Formats: sequence, C-alpha cells, structure tokens
Amino acid sequence: MSALHAALAVCFADVAADVDARAPSPLVLVPCTLTRAFEYVRAHHRHHKPPTSGLFAVAVARDGALCGVAIAGRPVARMLDDGATVEITRVATDGTRNACSMLYGAIWRAARALGYRRAVTYTLPSEGGASLRASGWVCRGRAGGGSWSRDARPRIDQHPTEIKARWEVSIAPANDNHTAKE
Repeated sequence: MSALHAALAVCFADVAADVDARAPSPLVLVPCTLTRAFEYVRAHHRHHKPPTSGLFAVAVARDGALCGVAIAGRPVARMLDDGATVEITRVATDGTRNACSMLYGAIWRAARALGYRRAVTYTLPSEGGASLRASGWVCRGRAGGGSWSRDARPRIDQHPTEIKARWEVSIAPANDNHTAKE
C-alpha cells in the first residue's frame, strides 16, 4: 500500500468513526405493559390523560430508554365495536424522529397478529398525520368532536372538543363475517 493510500485510509477511517459517533442508535420495539404505557402517556402526551383501559401496548426505545408508546383498545364509537376493529387510543413520544411511524406500524402488525381486521385512530386538525400516512393509514374524513357533557350527565371537558380526522388501516375483507370457523 502506498503512503498516499495509507494516509487516505487513515483519513477516511477517522471520518467514518466521526460519522458513526454522531449517528443515533436505531429505534427498537420493546415489550410494554399497559401500566407502563399509561405512565408514559401521563408524562408525555400533549393534550390527553391516559385512557381508562386498553387491550395491549407497544413501545419503542433507543439505547434502553423509552422514546414512545402506543395503546390499543376497544373502539369508543359503538358502531365500530364489531369485535374485529381496534382503536389506537393513544400515541405519545418524547419527540424522537420516526418514533410515531414505528409505533403506528408496530401496533397495527400486533393487532393483525391478534386477529383484528381493522384499526382506527383520530387526530386533531393541528396534527398533520405524516406518521400515519408513512405507516400505511388512510384518512377517512372528519369525525367526532364536541363535548361528552349532557344535561342529564354534566361533565367538565378536559380534552380538545374540536372535530377530529379519522384514520383507518385494514386488511382485505374476508367472507367469514369476522367469525372463526370451526
């Protein structure tokens, strides 16, 4: 090896080491209990408390530190609660790049593995939905909004009451009417 090649190898080795040192380690999916996910939402969600219940949760981490969680539950809208649909009730991150997209993709894969055929979630108008689009979800239009308070059962709204965007992802419909064949 010539002196020039040796000098270039040393120079590029230093550059490569410098780039590797600055590059963040990859995000990884990690197991997450509902209790831990609720705690994370309580600490990091911008405008909601944790849901009152859930079916399962997924999480992402970097270097052993949790970066975000997603919680799946039964659909709040009773017309969607058909036994084959799951609602992603909360996604919260610490702002780590690509964490939301990874969470939406992972929670849909987990739901499919459990037999769910469709997933829905809702975003505020101020939330663009880039992470949802990146993980294959489709915006189905406006939905929800308003107050849960009624004359017969007054409530204090502690959540955004504006109209939301409903997002959905699903697998091709089967001819089994969502029931298992024996």
